[in-house]
Amino acid sequence: MYVIAIAWLYVTILMAATETTVVAGILTLVFYGLAPLALFLWLFGTPQRHRNKAKLPDAE
Repeated sequence: MYVIAIAWLYVTILMAATETTVVAGILTLVFYGLAPLALFLWLFGTPQRHRNKAKLPDAE
């Protein structure tokens, strides 16, 4: 899963670097790179979070 994340960031950083202005580059990085990647990692990390939560002992 992390290989996909690294590859996606690599592609979006290169896309942002080719934009004509700094603002366009930052917006490209945020809206094409970081936001979808955060959503992807959150969705695909949900099963692991559930397993971790089930493994924790009760604090009571």
